[in-house]
Order: sequence, then structure tokens, then C-alpha cells
Amino acid sequence: MTPLLEVRNLKKYFQYKGGMLHAVDGVDFTLEPGKTLGVVGESGCGKTTLGRTILHLTEPTSGQLLFEGKDITNPKRAELRQLREQMQIIFQDPFSSLNPRMSVSEAIMEPLVLRGGMKRAEMLAYTRVLMDTVGIAARFENSYPHELDGGRRQRIGIARALALKPKFIVCDEPVSALDVSIQAQIINLMLDLQEERKLSYIFVTHDLSVVKYISNDIMVMYLGQVVERAAADELFSSTRHPYTKALLSSIPIPSIHNKPERILLHGEITSPVNPKPGCRFMARCPYVSDDCAKPQILEECSPGHYVACYKYKQITDKKEQTK
Repeated sequence: MTPLLEVRNLKKYFQYKGGMLHAVDGVDFTLEPGKTLGVVGESGCGKTTLGRTILHLTEPTSGQLLFEGKDITNPKRAELRQLREQMQIIFQDPFSSLNPRMSVSEAIMEPLVLRGGMKRAEMLAYTRVLMDTVGIAARFENSYPHELDGGRRQRIGIARALALKPKFIVCDEPVSALDVSIQAQIINLMLDLQEERKLSYIFVTHDLSVVKYISNDIMVMYLGQVVERAAADELFSSTRHPYTKALLSSIPIPSIHNKPERILLHGEITSPVNPKPGCRFMARCPYVSDDCAKPQILEECSPGHYVACYKYKQITDKKEQTK
């Protein structure tokens, strides 16, 4: 099966007065049709920039992007316009991503208007179908964003992303601004839509509980680089990278009897501006050694499980000896 999306050595740098900011630095992965890749990491690790670069909302510095086997790294304007129909995004903040002067129906209809080829009556009828699909009642058709709650606003964003019948959607922390009960509704809606429409997602989040629930595979990023990638269950059951271990240890467990061991990270965060070769986590890693100053390579430690750490074998062996 041809992957829906292939990302090869993707880099996105931003010119900064003090040098070059390495927002995304050499990311590789593939995404299969109908699957979800979760992308996690702390704020500033490059998750959102990765998604925006794939969609050409910001242009890559270097690397290669393939969509359904076709090179889309440097598309022409006409090609990019066609590509927009197949690749969409759901933004993090459902309020700021909506035009306050557009009603619900106008916001959802906007992609159809820009594409053209449909009469207004046809577009309005299809918009009502989309509203029903994402769970927005017909009575809100002429309402405006400020009149709605966060859950309904995000449903507008989802409907708008579905308007042109895409195959691939970047979900940029789509539930982080919502209440927990609404988060569950939106996530279940996205899973239902994925099954019904065979959609592929890149799900960007910092919520590890959410990403495990929705993702087939999970990719952990740290300062622009991938430090670990594996199937969701494999990543949680057989964590290899020290940074991933620290992230997982921060997940709260609703039990007063089972208190997890928290891994507290110390040290300064490495600057993403003109970073030196070597592991960017070494300044905070409890297992740091001289080998960490060498460039880290993402290697397969078990089938489908990749980690960028020279020390992961020693760390795993020590853990097993203490059990």
C-alpha cells in the first residue's frame, strides 16, 4: 500500500537576530491511509510548525514531501490550490480561527465559495448536511461565533475542514481549549468521521491520555527533532527515550493508593537557535554521557519502534535489573 503522506528529512528554519531558529530539524515519517499519527511534546518543540509546513501554510527550508506518491515539496500555485482540497487543518483555538462577521453557515460554506462550481442553493444544502454531520443544530445556521460555546465553535471548524472532502487533516490541538466533557464528544466525533470517511489525521497535542486514545502511532518531538516513534500501545508499554519516560510519568493517575514515580527534569533547556550537534535533551537528561555529544540517529530498536538515543539499551537493562 502506498503511504498517503511521506515526510523525508523535513526542515523548517526561521531567521532570527541571534542566528537561525531550528523549529523543525530533520523529521521523517510516513502516514498510512485511514490512520492517525499523534505528535506530542512540550510547548515549543515544533509540533504545530511541522503540521503547518506539511500543508504549505509555511514553506519548508529543505526536505521532501510526498502525497499519494506525488512530490508536493514545491508545488505551483495551481497545484497547491488543488492540494488544498485534499489536505485541511483544524485549528487549536476555535474562536480566533473563525471570522466573527460570518454566520455558522457562511463560515462552513466559505471553502465551497472559494472553490466555485456550485450554485448557492446547492452550497447551502450541502452546508446543512455538514452541520448535521458534526452535530450542529439547524437553529444555529444564522448564529455568529460569539453566540456559541467552545464545543460548537470547534464543530464549525471540523465541518469547514470536511467541506471539500479531504483525505488528510492536521488536527492542531483541537480539544485543548475545551472542557473535558466537550473534549470527549469532539474526539469521538473525529473517530466516527475517520471511520466513515477513511480520513488520515496528524493529531498534534500535549495531552498524552488523549493521544493514546485516538492515535495508531505516536511520534515524540523535542526541540524540532523526533526522539521516539512507535505504535501507541508499544510506546506506553515499552518506553525507551528518557524524555518520553519523563513525559509519561507526568500523567496523573486517579488513585490515592497507586502513586507513580515522577521524573523531574533539571537543567536548562537547550537553545533552538543554532543548536550544537548532539542530543538536544542532554542538558536535562539524568543518563547523560560523552556519547550524547554525538549526532543522534533515529534507529529501530524493535519492529516499528524507533528511538534517537545511544543510551536507551543501558537504561532499559538497568530498569529490568531493578524489577
